[in-house]
Amino acid sequence: MSERGTLLGGRYELDQIIGRGGMAEVWRAHDTRLVRDVAVKRLRVDLASDPTFQARFRREAQSAAGLNHPNIVAVYDTGEERDPKSDVMVPYIVMELVEGITLREVLRDGRKILPSRALEFTLGVLDALAYSHRAGIIHRDIKPANVMLTPSGTVKVMDFGIARAVADTSATMTQTAAVIGTAQYLSPEQARGEKVDNRSDLYSVGCLMYELLCSEPPFKGDSPVSVAYQHVREAPIPPSHRDPEVTPAMDAIALKALAKAPVDRYQDAREFRDDIVRALNGQPVHASSSTSDNDTPTTVLPASSAMGARRAAVDPAATQLAEPVPSGMATGPLPPVDPEEDEEPRSRKKLIAIVTVVALLLIGGIAFGVYKVLTPPAVEVTTVAVPTVVGSDQATAEKLLTDAKLTAVVEQVESTDAEKGKVVAVDPPAGQQVDVGSTVTLKVGQGPNTLKVPQLVGLSEQQAKQLLKDSKFTGTVTTTEADPAEEDPKAKKGDVVASDPAKDAQVPADQPFTLLVATGKSLVPDLSGLSPDDAKAKAKEVGFAEVEVVEEENNEQAGKVFKQSPQAGKAADRSSKLKVTVGAAKKTAVVPDMSGMSEEQARNTFKSAGFTSELRVTVVEVNGHPEGRVFEQDPAAKTELERNAPVTVKIAKYPAAPPTSQQPGNPGSPAPSGSPTPSDN
Repeated sequence: MSERGTLLGGRYELDQIIGRGGMAEVWRAHDTRLVRDVAVKRLRVDLASDPTFQARFRREAQSAAGLNHPNIVAVYDTGEERDPKSDVMVPYIVMELVEGITLREVLRDGRKILPSRALEFTLGVLDALAYSHRAGIIHRDIKPANVMLTPSGTVKVMDFGIARAVADTSATMTQTAAVIGTAQYLSPEQARGEKVDNRSDLYSVGCLMYELLCSEPPFKGDSPVSVAYQHVREAPIPPSHRDPEVTPAMDAIALKALAKAPVDRYQDAREFRDDIVRALNGQPVHASSSTSDNDTPTTVLPASSAMGARRAAVDPAATQLAEPVPSGMATGPLPPVDPEEDEEPRSRKKLIAIVTVVALLLIGGIAFGVYKVLTPPAVEVTTVAVPTVVGSDQATAEKLLTDAKLTAVVEQVESTDAEKGKVVAVDPPAGQQVDVGSTVTLKVGQGPNTLKVPQLVGLSEQQAKQLLKDSKFTGTVTTTEADPAEEDPKAKKGDVVASDPAKDAQVPADQPFTLLVATGKSLVPDLSGLSPDDAKAKAKEVGFAEVEVVEEENNEQAGKVFKQSPQAGKAADRSSKLKVTVGAAKKTAVVPDMSGMSEEQARNTFKSAGFTSELRVTVVEVNGHPEGRVFEQDPAAKTELERNAPVTVKIAKYPAAPPTSQQPGNPGSPAPSGSPTPSDN
């Protein structure tokens, strides 16, 4: 089985399953090369392991890829990928991703479709088939589930090529349950296992049109075999008998499309389409004359007389599981008649068969006459009382009805735990006289009507609601946006992140649901003081994949974030870009004016100005300047230099006093200042 994130063909990344069927699973995927969403259908591994099926599938998929029509789901690409578990090459088809619903979903909703709208839907299907038939492609599986309706109202037919590949394998109706869903749309020739042409598709369109008009297919039954039997033998009830809004022209079109013999149907999709257009325009349809006198059921020869007719071979092992086959239909494998047989031996065999049948009829007639003369007439029992079965288990109740020559139909109903498996009601009621062979409905308790909540987390809101509907839940569904502060950073916008009730809970069918839906937002984290790499890592933790880094001169915050947008704590879409500003040290600095400063003051001022070099200090003996203070600097103040450039300051120091002459009689004592020198006396 494929997993999310699997890459097919080096370009198609699987995202999530959007549909499953008996033959394949359909994934929403992303084409990484053309940057677009697509649908990828992968065949089941057990079917893909058949080399014959693989070859046919490839051939048909390639043919389908050549179909380019607005009413056909486009096929973009085909390929195959090895399944890692079974080591089997599994074919896949890459298709147009169509938003919308199938006609099966439209019909399942129970809303009435106006007859004119039903015909318009059918026109879209016929336009698609007219195109594909011209290209030599027979669909072979036209049914409501294979017809999409887009939000704009366009009809799109799906699964071209796949149906034909399936039909060309050895599978029969009794070999696969996949046919159960499509037996209602089989043509008589498909049901008999005969070779089919484009007129088989038109019969299936007739079944589809009938169901759109009447909200039910022309034939229904308990098993595929019984439905197929009706396709071969029974005439459909005219649609107008089920819906009075259906016009005689619509009746005529539907009945002509559902003719048992292909020669009596529309011969191509264009002819079928033109008649529908006439009906929509209020014009006479061509089908009227060919169907007005052909409303009687098609006669099917009994088995003893139909030995020469072509029949579908049925797998003996599979027939053991099949439903009982109505009389008149073959149940064993019979070889088809060779069309190249000589006519003369065939005629001779036919003559012998006719003579034998006539002889047997004569003998039987004589015997019956003798029996009627010698045997007194018997009293025919035509009615019987419905037995009392309420409180019995299902098996016992069915046996009681069978013994009374009545047919049991079981209907499961909600009940208490104590009534589970037992008959809680019967219709008609016990004691009522009914005809022998009548149907009696047994209402059997199935216990409290609870359902298991499916996995909803990870689905889109629309998918979750559809899954609840498909799972038979009928309660209201309310959606609430998740709190960005608590939302899973990996959740996509619109995806369900939690449900109430949760997965696997057993709840009533009408249980209300609350879906917590992702907003696609997270709270912006505080990135201040972090390096650019650390800021990106922290943003990624909460789902922000893109962080823009810009620099701004700031010596104090050099290499660190000191501004960000959006601000920390604000909710922002995780697909948006965060912007952080990182401090950058300035490369130059301006020489400050250090005149009159002490050495310590000069050094501090120099460093505060942004210089990284050491201040050079020279002490100079000089008069006229305060001692210990800067009296000169190089370069001069306000000069802009590289931050590591050298700067020199000169600090004044008083020079030493010059030596003076000594007075006689007082050696070593200097003359008092201002004292007059000897020359002054």
